[in-house]
Amino acid sequence: MERTVFPAKVKGEVLIPASKSHTIRGLLIASMAEGESTLINPLDSEDARSCVKTCQSLGARIEERTGSSRETHTLKVVGTGGKIHAPQDPIDVGNSGTTLYLACGLAALGHEPIRFTGDSQIQSRPAKNLLRSLEDLGARVSYEKKEGFAPFTIQGPLKGGKTSIECPTSQYLSSLLITAPLIEGETEIEVPLLYEHPYVEMTLRWLEEQGVLLERKGLGWFRVPGRQRYHKFHKQIPGDFSSATFFFCAAAITGSTLTLLGLDMEDSQGDKEVVRVLERMGCTVQIEAGRITLSGHPLRGIEIDLNAMPDALPALAATACYAEGTTRIVNVPQARLKETDRIAVMARELSNLGAKVKELPDGLEIQGSPIRGGRVNGHGDHRVVMALAILALAAEGPVTIETSEAASVTFPGFFELLDRISART
Repeated sequence: MERTVFPAKVKGEVLIPASKSHTIRGLLIASMAEGESTLINPLDSEDARSCVKTCQSLGARIEERTGSSRETHTLKVVGTGGKIHAPQDPIDVGNSGTTLYLACGLAALGHEPIRFTGDSQIQSRPAKNLLRSLEDLGARVSYEKKEGFAPFTIQGPLKGGKTSIECPTSQYLSSLLITAPLIEGETEIEVPLLYEHPYVEMTLRWLEEQGVLLERKGLGWFRVPGRQRYHKFHKQIPGDFSSATFFFCAAAITGSTLTLLGLDMEDSQGDKEVVRVLERMGCTVQIEAGRITLSGHPLRGIEIDLNAMPDALPALAATACYAEGTTRIVNVPQARLKETDRIAVMARELSNLGAKVKELPDGLEIQGSPIRGGRVNGHGDHRVVMALAILALAAEGPVTIETSEAASVTFPGFFELLDRISART
């Protein structure tokens, strides 16, 4: 599928969908808890539905209830009390890397083999470091194609012990931390390398709310006692700053004013720092309870360290094309390990529309320059597709984006919402 986006200003208010990261953590913890939990206003997207199906495959009972408002959209989850059901069919996580990484650790709590697979992008995303650590803790893993990648089969039970893991994605450590309290024995985790710190802080906040006991030295060492339990809960899922990034950047690119609703700057999501990045580039921001208003002004190039929020790379790369001078996006090598190699893909597609882009080993260097209309490929990557859509808003002509349907992985209705707030120039 393809979509054409025309140059336009944006204005009005945008209600941001719920956080994918919180939704998936909530679903998995609720599925392992005792009793019935309620997720209020969870994300409804392809990734979220992949996680729902995964949790059901592991034995949870999940009922979706919808109403006329966000507050009446809920997921009721009856957990397994930490007991794992081994499905006969493979667990297909679709395009959801978060589901794959976080769920495979929980699957290894059981005694029976469980097979995980996913789409072609999932099968190209490395999982070796995580799976080796799970083997250190007692799991057995076998691969169907390439070692360290899905499809693979994992079998427990995990017993505990010690492991050391390098985490170019924080999801490896989050998986171990969510799983470890349910293991029979004590688990000790050494983390010599960790990117994306805020997402681990998010996981730790979930565990703290659950009353999980653990010791830690910063984010580099953890000791987690086993035989703990998760408990039922009722929780409102906050808005997603990763999704909000595209609309913040749309306002910045077009010099418009836009108000985003449903966001909480006190939340643990790392991508909230995009607001501060855009301020440094020249935008003004007004923060109130439940709403953030951003006004775009002439942008200036800066250096941006994106190690803590790699998902923001595509949108900020698009924004940098319209900044005066040079913008350097650095210290984000893990962006090459997402649904696509986002560094290479963004460099290629931006260049196709006239941008002056230099690909760095760990990021991009972008010189502000006019962007012409034309045709680009989203490579089936939801964040690349949405970044190219906002890039088009200030281009010299319309931009047609191939594989535009990928936006629904995390943001169903993205293009319809963009159309609603756009006024063609």
